[in-house]
Amino acid sequence: MKKLSIISIFILSMFLSTNAIAQNVENIGEFDDWMAYSFKEKSGKVCYIASSPKKDDGNYTSRGDIFAIVTHRPGLASYDVLHIIAGYTYKSQSPVKVRIGTQDFELYTKDNSAWAQNSETDTKVVNAMRKGVRMVVHGSSSRGTKTTDTYSLKGFSNAYNAISSACGKK
Repeated sequence: MKKLSIISIFILSMFLSTNAIAQNVENIGEFDDWMAYSFKEKSGKVCYIASSPKKDDGNYTSRGDIFAIVTHRPGLASYDVLHIIAGYTYKSQSPVKVRIGTQDFELYTKDNSAWAQNSETDTKVVNAMRKGVRMVVHGSSSRGTKTTDTYSLKGFSNAYNAISSACGKK
């Protein structure tokens, strides 16, 4: 895994909260291919895990940072929120396809991010991630470039358990 630099951590915290300051991001731990963090915002503590793809394919000339993130916000009673950051602007109204093992999921897009339609789908995706080995994300940029990002799920369950413990998720 590409190590998440302090700049990447700062970028992630900005995506997750407009109130976060990089110095306030606490490293909970590194779990194989996943990193776990927490920070405080107005609603309370936020815990998240993040990883970069092991492989990113597509016929593009440049692309920004690419991440898969799962977030808990207990102060808002929000858990297991999956967020994919593409490193480019997605094509308008183009779904993102996610495959974990034999399970397929569809995410909606806005700007450079992809999200599950609802918390039920988030939970299903996270449960598949906990059992899976690899997650493949297919997207399409605003210019029509198709991409395939392959994430390792090695360490995901341990990282997930760490943020669940840190944020009091049972």
